[in-house]
Amino acid sequence: MAASYIPILLMFVVAAGFAAVALGIAWILGPSKPDPSKDGTYECGVPPIGNARQRFSVRFYVVAMLFIVFDLETVFLFPWAVIFRKAPLFFFLEMLVFLGLLLVGYIYVWRMGALDWNTSRGQAVFGFKPVIREAKHARRS
Repeated sequence: MAASYIPILLMFVVAAGFAAVALGIAWILGPSKPDPSKDGTYECGVPPIGNARQRFSVRFYVVAMLFIVFDLETVFLFPWAVIFRKAPLFFFLEMLVFLGLLLVGYIYVWRMGALDWNTSRGQAVFGFKPVIREAKHARRS
């Protein structure tokens, strides 16, 4: 029984050894020229300005939670696909009900404006204010 785990253990040893050797070679052969610009924080090419603890709109968190909910849908699709052959009609109808409920939730969220970043629709329902106010771009001639 324990002998069947030897290939897995060997794989972990090889992976850890490869990582250690690669890091060691990079540390030995890599140039070391410290510079204040290299030691500074990197924010995707934008200079870090202001406080890092600023408040974000609730809309970011709503979209993240919606992503998790609709991503978990795929987790439930895999076991369903495995047992589908046992009772195809029953499981097909069961999955139609499940996907129908998810579709109703998706349409509700869409209609409330949680997925719409360009307007202030849905703010009364979700109870948040926009971080960036919508500007009216009117030029005076």
